[in-house]
This record gives sequence, structure tokens and C-alpha cells, in this order.
Amino acid sequence: MKSSNQSALMTGAKGVVTCLKIEGITKVFCVPGESYLPVLDEIYEEPSMDLISARHEGGASFMAEGYAKASGKPGVVMATRGVGAANLSIGVHTAYQDSTPMVVFLGQVDSKFLGREGFQEVDLVQFFQPITKWAVEITHAERVPELIQRAFRIAQTGRPGPVVVSLPEDMLRTKQNMQFGPPVMKPAPAPSPKEIDALMDQLQQSKKPLIIAGGGVKHAKAEEKLLAFAEKNQLPVLSAFRRQDVFPNDHPLYVGHLGLGTNPKVLETVRQADVIMALGTRLSEVTTQDYSIISPAQTLIHIDITPSVLGKSFAPDLGIVADLKQALHALLPQQKTNPGWGDWIRERRQCYETASQMKIDHSTTITNNQVISCMQELLPANTVITNDAGNFAGWLHSYYQFKHKQTYVGPTSGAMGYGMPAALGVKLACPEKTVVSLSGDGGFMMTIQELETAVRYNIPIISIVFNNRMYGTIRMHQEIHFPRRVSGTELGSVQFSQIAKSIEADGFFVNSLEDFKYVLSKAVKNDRPTVIEVPMDQNQISAKRTIEDLRKH
Repeated sequence: MKSSNQSALMTGAKGVVTCLKIEGITKVFCVPGESYLPVLDEIYEEPSMDLISARHEGGASFMAEGYAKASGKPGVVMATRGVGAANLSIGVHTAYQDSTPMVVFLGQVDSKFLGREGFQEVDLVQFFQPITKWAVEITHAERVPELIQRAFRIAQTGRPGPVVVSLPEDMLRTKQNMQFGPPVMKPAPAPSPKEIDALMDQLQQSKKPLIIAGGGVKHAKAEEKLLAFAEKNQLPVLSAFRRQDVFPNDHPLYVGHLGLGTNPKVLETVRQADVIMALGTRLSEVTTQDYSIISPAQTLIHIDITPSVLGKSFAPDLGIVADLKQALHALLPQQKTNPGWGDWIRERRQCYETASQMKIDHSTTITNNQVISCMQELLPANTVITNDAGNFAGWLHSYYQFKHKQTYVGPTSGAMGYGMPAALGVKLACPEKTVVSLSGDGGFMMTIQELETAVRYNIPIISIVFNNRMYGTIRMHQEIHFPRRVSGTELGSVQFSQIAKSIEADGFFVNSLEDFKYVLSKAVKNDRPTVIEVPMDQNQISAKRTIEDLRKH
């Protein structure tokens, strides 16, 4: 029997906050602006909601995106008009490429000024349409429940993503009778019996099957189902770009991560496979190495919750629209395959183990190898790692073992400045977990102001900053294409540990393995925002190559 809908006379601003409350939103991120002051005032009156005011809209949007990934709830972020909207657009783009549910509320000029180039006016719908699932402007207060509840539905259903809602300031003050519906219930479609039979037939005929598992498995919270399905049928698993925690990296069936700088032997695993099961991945440019490692000669089975993903990069031989938890649940009772590929799996696992084996480093000066080794040794098992874009991440992706689900939050969009503010969002979503961000000096400086946000709200994250005084990734490509012609990639000296201390966070500069071990152990126990600055050898431009190596070629 249908429950009665809520109905009341209220302002547009009150309607906005009522919609948030119906959806169970308890954290809202923002940089305040006068265009949506009525919404801020309504949040002030709502005891179930915490407002996190950031130092920059880009940082606020990264916090909301990280919070959404870690909590499974939509991230909610607010900013003002065109200027704030432009600043937070990087987080919207990240949510779009990473399939992260986010609802963005943007103050807008008075509706009677629209189209007259009012103060800070931008056509927000047109501005955001290319990087959102939906963008809408609410010009009539009585439509607030309809359009905002629709925004939450669109953000969370199918392939999740960001939705932008523009709020003209006069609409927020207007009182209207409003009718509210129930919270969003996310559909979880299951495959048909015919599709399950076809999939199992393909597996039975296979000699070298392979699973590529992506974010759809994480969104569906289907990690245990994937593990059980892989074990039952003895299927090797590769993780898609920056989705390493989708499957235990120390499991005999895990055969690697498809990302930037992936070892050629791991890529060879994909090329050798005769049947590829792509589960909840859009088979992106990075995952597929510029769309090069999957060929028409291979049988592709692609399962995703959104029809438009199927065939977007590669035409599947069998395309199934389904929630991954439901799909794996339907597959598990099927008759077990009779694998004759055990030797192949052991060979591919050995290739991965060899590729991910880190050289024992006895350097008296701290190295990236030592940092990753210490993290593996000293961090609690359920620690969540976030990271920026940058070559320093190559050490994380190559050598760090993600052994538990929901322990990694990384930007598949490759956004710089992401790691630390995303870690704040993760920590607010999972206060019981240790949260560590990894950044280079270039990326960390882009959102360093959010350290003050961490101090102000007492959000105890650990930020490790690899400082080599350059934009390292770009310098690497520069040395490949224009050796010795250094242009625009050198950076000045910044003492990040001292900046941290100046705003009452803990800051440490470490230059030895012994010091790093001591400081990291202390930071885990201290429960305070902490920056650990690690000097990085400029010549060691990536996990595998030096600048000298690049110049020789």
C-alpha cells in the first residue's frame, strides 16, 4: 500500500533541505555564497545535517566526491553562481568520469535577471551539460520536490554520476505548497536465464578466460560475490584502472591492475585471453591501454547496469544489462565450469608477482620504495588510501597490495589536487578508519588550503607528500619527446611540513627510513591532521625509469 506523501507550505530553500533530509543526507560540502544564503540558513536549523565549509570550491567538490565513493551515498556540494560553479567543475568532471553519485546545488541570479548578464551570471545548465548526467534550473518553487528528487534518482540509478541543480535566489525565498515523494530506491536489474546460460556456455568453451572488474562491482557492493564466483570457477581477475580494491591483491586468482605504466607481462594476460568478462567497467582508455589490448578475435562478455556503456568502446559478443551483485548472485548457483586453465592462471599470477615485487632498498636516504613498504607494514588493515594524479602514484599502483574491499579511493579522471580533500570526505564517511592521502608537490599545492578545513573540523587524515620540485609526469613526457629541453615543469622549493605546522596541523619532514617509520606510526595513533613530507630524487622520474634512462633513448 502506498504511503502518503508529505505536503506543506514552505520556501524553496526549505524545500531543498527537506529533499536532502528525505534522502538521508547528513553531510553537505560548500563554499558559502550570498546567492543561496536561504539554503544555508535552513541547514543551520536542521540538526541531522553537518555543513562542511571548505576553502575553495574545487576542494569542496573533491571532498563530496570522496565522501560519495566511501559512503555509497550521493555527495552533496554547494557553491555560488558562475564563479563558484566554475571552481567546483573539476570535482563534477571527476564524478562524471568516475561514475560517482553527486548532486550539486548552485546559487543563481534572480530569475528576472536571467539572460541579461547579471552579476556572476552563467547559463549553468548549458555550462554543465557535457559533464553531468543531467543539469536543471528550478524557476518555480512548487517544482522543488519534483526536480530535486528526480536529481537524486538520476545521480544514483544506472551508471551513477553528477547532477547539477541551479537555484535562482528569488525562487529560494518564494513560499509554495510542496508535495514530497519517498526517497530513491535504486533498481537492481538481474540478467535473464537465457543470458546466464549463454554466459556459462562461453565459459565452458574457453581455454583462457579472464575477468576485468571495475567500479560497477564496488558500487553494487558485490566484492564478496565476485570473489566467490571467481573461486568457484577458478577465473583469474584483473582490476580496472584505479579499482584495485575490487579483489584481494594477495589472492592466487588476482593477476594485476590495468593502469598507467602497467607491466607488459600483465598486459599480455589480456592479450592471451580468449574470453574476457568485463564486469562493471566502461573499458576506458587507460584500462585498455588506448583501446589496444582487446581484439575482435576475443570473445567479450560485458555486464554493466547502463545499456549505453555496452558497445561504447568495444562491441560485446554478449552484452548484459544488470546490477553486478544481482548478476553474480545469478551466476553463482550455475554448474561449475570444468577448468583446464590452471597452468595458465598460475603462469599469469607468477607474472603479476614478479612485476609487483619491489626491490629491497637499503638506501640511507628515504626512497619511494621504502615509503610503500612501510605503508604496507605499518598501516591498519582497513586503511583507506587516496591519491592525486602524478608519477609518484606509480609506486602505489605497482607495489602496494590492496587486500581488503573499500580501501582505495582514486580519481580515474586523473585530477591533480584530488588526494587530500578526497581523504577528508572519506574520513567523514568512515571515521573509524585510518585515511592516508598520497600526493606530489605539484598536486598537493593545488588544494593545500583544505588542510585548514581539516584542522577546523578536526578531520584526522595523514597526507604523504612526495616532493621533487617539479611536475613529474609532464617532465617525464617532456624528456621522452623533447629530451633536455625543460620548459615549464620545474617548481620552486616549498616546505609543506612547515605550512602544516603554521595552521596547527602536525608536519614532519623525513629523510630516512627510520624517521619515516617513526613518524607514520605516530601519525596513525595521534588522531590529528598530519603532513609527512618526503623528498624525492628528481632523477627517479617514475617507478621503473630515471631521467638519464629516458635521455638515452
